[in-house]
Amino acid sequence: MARIVMKFGGTSMAGIERIRSVAARVKREHDAGNQIAVVVSAMAGETDRLVGFCREASSLYDPKEYDVVVSAGEQITSGLLAIALQAIGVQARSWMGWQLPIRTSDGHASARIADIDTVALNASLAAGEVAVIPGFQGLAAGERVTTLGRGGSDTSAVAMAAAMKADRCDIYTDVDGVYTTDPRIVPRARKLKRVTYEEMLELASVGAKVLQTRSVGLAMKESVRVQVLSSFVDADGESEPGTLIVGEEEIDEMERQLITGIAHDKNEAKVTLTAVSDRPGSVASIFTPLAEANINVDMIVQNIAHSTGSTDVTFTVPQAELARALDVLEKAQADIGYQKLFHDTRVSKVSIVGVGMRSHAGVAATMFKTLGERGINIQAIATSEIKVSVLIEEDYTELAVRVLHTAYGLDAEDAAA
Repeated sequence: MARIVMKFGGTSMAGIERIRSVAARVKREHDAGNQIAVVVSAMAGETDRLVGFCREASSLYDPKEYDVVVSAGEQITSGLLAIALQAIGVQARSWMGWQLPIRTSDGHASARIADIDTVALNASLAAGEVAVIPGFQGLAAGERVTTLGRGGSDTSAVAMAAAMKADRCDIYTDVDGVYTTDPRIVPRARKLKRVTYEEMLELASVGAKVLQTRSVGLAMKESVRVQVLSSFVDADGESEPGTLIVGEEEIDEMERQLITGIAHDKNEAKVTLTAVSDRPGSVASIFTPLAEANINVDMIVQNIAHSTGSTDVTFTVPQAELARALDVLEKAQADIGYQKLFHDTRVSKVSIVGVGMRSHAGVAATMFKTLGERGINIQAIATSEIKVSVLIEEDYTELAVRVLHTAYGLDAEDAAA
């Protein structure tokens, strides 16, 4: 008997027929004698609808009330799946985040899981029940509902697997694994059998939509074995092989690529502050208030100081947080001492990722040369040990992904052109 966490994304839960299909899949695992906890997302599009209501009510909404609104989507699907399971003879019940409870920090809209009490859950599983748990939500001090950020159901599932000491965590989504890039842009993209935690962490952080960044980081920390599978195959009970997220020691040297994958993210916004005083502490005066507002900053570029003793600072934030970032910076203008504030949402981040970068020179040079030959201007650069990201004009995103995929030899030989 195995203990398994099964997570289903929004497209898997998009309507009653899809929920019945999920219930049938869960029943097969339950009938095999396994203890099952299911983590569900809201129906496809539902969270966007709820977020839209919040923004319509106020562009500077209270994050505490935002969490109350947007967490409702997962509550609905967890109850519906429990009903669908009961209808086909499976003992099941739904558990809200506050009932377990799933304790989190108080960073509303981006809370972090601190602890999960599994006493009641373990008793339920031992009694043969399937536990259906809404992803994305938790409970902060003061008994306020929190949410974990977009894609947070993946983190909920991995955290639940770690707390339950599950044998594996299966993430079911609308793709059948992790590809070298988005197959909708590059038909020759290849599905990967295995990806290291570190590579998946980088790919998720730079725009790959398969798994949420924090879920991969947590899986790596807790050594949770994660498998990415599609919920849209398996009509006869036999799943197509997915992609395993594993430790680097499990990747055969013969299978290792220089570059594992290419990701892109169009949800970036570029912010520029001009004539910032070139003195110690001036950069801290920009990013400290942003950090206090829980606004994530990504790429940062500081220009060479002007002869006037000032400099320009450019950085990126998620588009969803742009309005709050601008509000924070405008209120802090006197402390920062900048002259003008500009922003641009017509940008995109394109990244190459691979553990092979550690032992090979010239990887970044190939990227820059390839983009330059196609007339694609680079506005900012960020690097890590296994990643290079560039900020470019949004209109060039798909072209950049295609030419880089070919430049690094990632095209599948037997795929349709």
